[in-house]
Amino acid sequence: MSLELKNLHITTAGKEIVSGLSLTIKPGEVHAIMGPNGSGKSTLANAIMGHPKYTITKGMVMVDGKNITSLSADKKAKAGLFLSPQHPPEIPGVTMANFLRVATAAMTGKKNKILEFRKDLAEKMKNLQMDQTFATRYLNTGFSGGEKKRAEILQLAILNPKYAVLDETDSGLDVDALKIVSAGINQYKSKEHGLLIITHYNRILEYIEPDYVHVMYQGKIVQCGSKALAKEIEKKGYAHFALKS
Repeated sequence: MSLELKNLHITTAGKEIVSGLSLTIKPGEVHAIMGPNGSGKSTLANAIMGHPKYTITKGMVMVDGKNITSLSADKKAKAGLFLSPQHPPEIPGVTMANFLRVATAAMTGKKNKILEFRKDLAEKMKNLQMDQTFATRYLNTGFSGGEKKRAEILQLAILNPKYAVLDETDSGLDVDALKIVSAGINQYKSKEHGLLIITHYNRILEYIEPDYVHVMYQGKIVQCGSKALAKEIEKKGYAHFALKS
């Protein structure tokens, strides 16, 4: 039982960005991928979820032993995979509540009991210190950067996927918002969930304890370690690891 990335090679616009990356995330584990701009982190996240801009030319994405590499994004979601993208799209005309209700029904194959769903949504919004009127706003439309990130973690909490990939969820957050978002992620953490956090900085890892930290450089993982590795990156910078790659 795991999310396995096996020897992934990923291209976009005819250029290979990720070159032979392998990683296994088991339920109960928190992995962090850190790296400088242009190292391929967001390319990796988008490709494994099925973004059409990115092509996996070699290797496989496996969820609990099932090859989901060529599946569409919705089928990957049903298989248990979730992506919080770096730049969530705005969807005017679709309220947050309706989006989550329909998405939950699509994931489970069951119709939601509206009162139970609203109660669950209200509780999880409260945990993220979100005003209840947020549920009636159009998805990400006119949201601030911090609101978009909270909306992503609200989706994580409601959809409850088995494996979650969070791409720079800490980007643009002030200290207070980072604490709230991190608390929401920590509520998701469990022995049944596997989590991959993609970030530039150590600061989110001060709130979410990683089991493993990986340094990504030029499309490859060049070093792995514990949380101490994140602190070493903060101290020495990525150039230190580039020289060792």
